[in-house]
This record gives sequence, structure tokens and C-alpha cells, in this order.
Amino acid sequence: MNIVVFGAGALGLYFGGRLLEVGQNVSFFVREKRAQQLKNEGLKISSPEGDFERKDITTYTSPEQVKNADLIILTVKGYHLDSVIPQIQTIAQQTGAVVLPLLNGIEHIERLQQAVGEEKVMGGLATIVATLNEQGHVEHTNPTSILKYGALHSEQTQLCSEIEEIQQQLKSNFIREENILKHLWIKYAFITALSGITSAMQLPSGFISETPATLKVAKNVIQEMSLLAEKEGVHLTDGEVEGVVNMLLGFKKEATSSMHQDLRKGLPIELEHLQGAALRLATKHDVSIPVIETLYGILKPYELGRVKN
Repeated sequence: MNIVVFGAGALGLYFGGRLLEVGQNVSFFVREKRAQQLKNEGLKISSPEGDFERKDITTYTSPEQVKNADLIILTVKGYHLDSVIPQIQTIAQQTGAVVLPLLNGIEHIERLQQAVGEEKVMGGLATIVATLNEQGHVEHTNPTSILKYGALHSEQTQLCSEIEEIQQQLKSNFIREENILKHLWIKYAFITALSGITSAMQLPSGFISETPATLKVAKNVIQEMSLLAEKEGVHLTDGEVEGVVNMLLGFKKEATSSMHQDLRKGLPIELEHLQGAALRLATKHDVSIPVIETLYGILKPYELGRVKN
């Protein structure tokens, strides 16, 4: 399979590397500076699932360079989506490739479908704790990695089956989901609560479970997200909602969200892509989500990075 990983942060390099490891034809669409770093340093993964290194990495920096692609794995941050959509459009039109986005949230699905067509956008999500070191190498720190994917259109069934054949060989957990939209909403509910609350209190996740008043806020966020899912035609059962709460409670106490990490570093945060998108859905369906709205208001000044007094 010809796979283009769009973006070469820790997420893209990790899953792209795992696919390279089993002989798939994987290339990386990156900025010029990143392409040079990959040329100099190669791709290197340090992971509990097994280390991997490859020196000769194929990179592209312009859409016109991409001639063959069956699958585009999109791994950029939500706030970069608008700027990369024209490039994704060009690659998809040139090659006929299907896009598998691994972004948090749900709003990006419709935006990508509008750009390249409904039949060209699958559903996907990733669960991994990984960072890049100074050399641009991947340091994967949690015990496992998970990539869930599934068809959102009948024309994607064959491609899903082809990915399913590959996944048996991988040192990562690729899981085909028949109802990928439900899994996207479950993660969206979890990440909206975790990111919003850890960032607002500027403390790691342990303070959510250890502080009853804060845990109540988290549960309210999850209930509000469940309401939005219902309005969008995805029913989350009481057990699934409780499962999201348990995911929060089971999160490492010293760990935190990537939004909180970005906020601490003075970097832009995915506020509009997560909490902002939830508010837009609430407006669309004329429902109230006051807790998410409050978190959004608290975090809005930090959206573009470090706040200057």
C-alpha cells in the first residue's frame, strides 16, 4: 500500500514508522526544515512496543511531488487544518487517495468531506503518549499505542479490509471499528473534559479525581458532550458515558493533556477545534452547554499562545 503520512510530529512518525517496519511504502509530507532533519537524522523510534530505526526516509514538501498514494494519514493539529486542506485536496485529486484523519474532535470530518468528497474521508483516532526529542526522534512512553479506523462511506470497505490484513504484522494496535463515529465521540467527550479542565486549573489530571468539586465539573462536561452526540445522531449509552468518566479516573495522576502541555510552553492550543467546535454544535442544535462554555471562556485568551500582559 502507498501511504503518505501528512505531518511528522511524534504521532505521524510513530505510526508511519510502524507501517514502514512491515514493508509498506510509506512517505512523509512535511515542511522543508523537517524534511532536512529527517534526511540528516533518519527516523528513530524508542518504544516499549519495540525500537525501530530507518535512515532512508522518503519525504515530500510540495503536493505536486506526490504521484502515488492510496491512503493519506493526516496527523496535524486542529489549528493547522485550514492551512493544509488545499494541499490535501491536491494530493487526493492527483492520486485518488482516501484520507484517514487522526485529529481530536469531530468537526474536521465534515470539513474534509467538503474538501475532497464524502467517499474520500474515513474515521480515525489515535491513543499514544509520545514526544520528539531534539534530534526529532520519537520517544514513546506509555505501554501501548492504538489506532482505530473505520469506514464512513461504503466505498471505503475494501481499503479497510486491506488495512486489516496489514495490522496483524504491526507492533502497534490497529483496530477496525464498524461504528467509528461512536468511538470518535467517546474520545471527543474524554479529550474535551481532560483538556479543558487540566488547562483551566493548570494542574495534572490527578487533581480531577482527587477533588470532588472538580470531578463534578468533568462529569458535567461529559454529559454535555453526550447531549451533543445525541443531537448529531450518535447515542452514547449510560455505560459508555460512565466509561468516559472511568477513563478520566484511570488516567495517570501525574499525566496531563497535550493542551495543558502546550499552554505551559506558551504554544497555541486546540481550543477552537475542541471546545469551540462543541459550542458551534450547541448553537446548531439550539442547546445549552454552560460548563464547556465556561471552560472555553477561561481558556480563550491563551488560544494563540503565550499571553503578554
